[in-house]
Parts: sequence; C-alpha cells; structure tokens
Amino acid sequence: MLAALLGIGIGFGLAVQTAINSQLRKFVVSPFLASMVSFLVGTIFLAIIIITSGSSFAVPVSLFTSQPIWIWFGGFCGVIALTTNILLFPKIGSVQTTVMPILGMIVMGMLIDNFGWFNSIKQTFGIYRMIGVLLVLIGVLLAVVVQEIISKRKLPSVPRENQSIQWVWRLIGIGAGMLMSIQAAVNGQLGVVLHSPFQAAFVSFFIGSVTLIIVVGLKDRNYTNIKEPIKQSAPWWVWLGGIIGGLYVLINVFLVGQIGTGQTIILALFGQIVGSLLVEQFGLLKSVKNRITPIQILGLVLMFVGVILIKII
Repeated sequence: MLAALLGIGIGFGLAVQTAINSQLRKFVVSPFLASMVSFLVGTIFLAIIIITSGSSFAVPVSLFTSQPIWIWFGGFCGVIALTTNILLFPKIGSVQTTVMPILGMIVMGMLIDNFGWFNSIKQTFGIYRMIGVLLVLIGVLLAVVVQEIISKRKLPSVPRENQSIQWVWRLIGIGAGMLMSIQAAVNGQLGVVLHSPFQAAFVSFFIGSVTLIIVVGLKDRNYTNIKEPIKQSAPWWVWLGGIIGGLYVLINVFLVGQIGTGQTIILALFGQIVGSLLVEQFGLLKSVKNRITPIQILGLVLMFVGVILIKII
C-alpha cells in the first residue's frame, strides 16, 4: 500500500513539476536553460540530503570496472527524453507528445519486468497484467486523447508535415518514453550497487546537470538568462521543479527495487495524469484553467482498475 501511494505521489509531483518548469521557461526563455536550472536545483537538493543523512558522495572506483557501463546512463536517458519531448511538441502536437511517450513507457516497463532486463525484479506478464495494461491504455486515451480531439473539432485545422514524416516523429516519441522506463530501471540498479538510493539519485542528477550545461553552452551559447527570474521577481515556487524532480528520481530508485520497473511506471503514470487534470481544473501555478469532463473521469476510473489488476501479480 505504501509503495502504491509513493508511486502515485511521485507521478502527481511530476505533473506539478511540469507546470512549474513551464512558468520558469517564461522567464529564462530557453527550454534547455529551464531544464538545466531544474536539474541543478535537484542536484543541490540531493546533495543536501546526502550530507544530512550521513551518506557519502564517494563512488567506489571498483564499480567502474566491476559493473556494466549502462548503470551510469540514467542521467543521459532522462536528458535525452526531456529534450525529445521539447522537439516533439511543434511537430506532432500536444496530445501525441503526451501519448506516444506514455505508450513507450508502458511497453518498455512491462518488457523490463517480464525479462528481468537491467537486473530488475523479474515478473511474468500474466493475464491480469495484460488486462490491466489494456485498461490503462484505454484510460489514457479517454483521459487525454478523446477530450482533446473533441475540443479541437471546432478549431480550424493547421497544416502539418506529411504523414510519413509524422510517423517518424511518433516513433521517436515512443522511443523517448522507452528511455524514461530504462532510466528508472538503470537508476534502480545503480541504487542496488551503491547501497544507497540517495547516492544513486544524486549521481543521475549530477550526470544530467553536466549534460545540460554542455547542451546549453552549445545551443544557446550563454547562460545570462538564468538571472531573469530574480530580476523579474518571479514567484518563489518557480525554483521548486528541481526539488520535485529530485524526489521523483529518489523514490523511483527505491520503488524499482521493491516492486519492479513496470509497476513503478504504471503507478507514476496514473498519478501524473490525475495531477495534470487537477492542475488544469483549478488553474494551479498560473496554468491554463480547463474543467475536468465526465469522459476524463471515466478514463481515470479505468486506469485505476488497471493499476489494481497489475498490482495483483
């Protein structure tokens, strides 16, 4: 029960983080710089946790030769997935940018569990899990896709790239979601070999921060806009995205070792969609206000039933 609440909670937090980072981007302009700030704040937050918990920053040198190289790639996976989502939005629209990574997350999460990839807990893909995943996918369609299609019917159509190019971007979106599941599994294994979820989360965030500092240097060529939130008296909460992200990775590392990658992904996904709808319903954190519709509530109910079925195994 605690694991389920934690999984849903970090997903909910991820929805809040998205709203916070979108506001941060308005001040720093560059989406890459906004991500860099978020990662740096998360890294500092996790460093403080390590210090207060009495853990060590030191990584045994022997791990670099005794462990597979992929255990250090969690931070890279997170940055690539985040950057890919930024690129997808203008190519395939908001709905598909949400749904394609979700599809990739679910599929890869279940595959990792079924085959025990990345030394994850092996959990056979039984009938209950198949039905549960199907219900989750239907719930996602109702909660995210159908409502958007209905609301956009009244809007004039916007010409887009041809269908063959769009399918390339859709596949890239699915790949981004797969990377997010791989990130969870890899960070979980890193926590096992380091014997500390705190240290594993810090290493992942540190690698991600360094990567984004390099990306911003190459893409934007300066970091001056990082001062803009302070100069423009931005709300204090625009800096909290990194802390929420740090908690997300930290709890992810813990849960993957307890219940497996697939269940962790599904629980977080449910919490994320619930959180996103509530943020829109009440216009939280200066987000656009949109009322939750009955069809979205039905989608959440189906997702909840799917989560329960997946948890049975």
